[in-house]
Amino acid sequence: MPENCDFKRSPCPIANVLDLIGDRWSLVILRDLFLGKRRYGDFTRSPEKIPTNLLAERLKRLQREGLIDKVAYQQQPPRYEYHLTAKGRDTRPILEAMARWGNRYIPGTFVPPDDFWQQPDPTGGEG
Repeated sequence: MPENCDFKRSPCPIANVLDLIGDRWSLVILRDLFLGKRRYGDFTRSPEKIPTNLLAERLKRLQREGLIDKVAYQQQPPRYEYHLTAKGRDTRPILEAMARWGNRYIPGTFVPPDDFWQQPDPTGGEG
């Protein structure tokens, strides 16, 4: 284990992932990004109704941790879009596994649309 690691609780990868994205809202925001939402207002219209103060804080945290990028699309007034980084896109299997588990064991949950699921890469790599 590298000497300069600063773990909140332990070097357990599951505990560290939970520290990063295991709160009530981060995975919902990542889900929305995979479903094509990009702008602040898009996130506020999600059925979970994330409070705006928490949305702003989670977007800042996800950006600080390198899972999303914030890109200006308007200067006056300043407005931004959010995009998944490679690190953020690598959370897709986590979200897919959670969706499959929820669909299997929690009756009445909706099946995510086709564009949520990872599509195979025609070049033979992962999508």
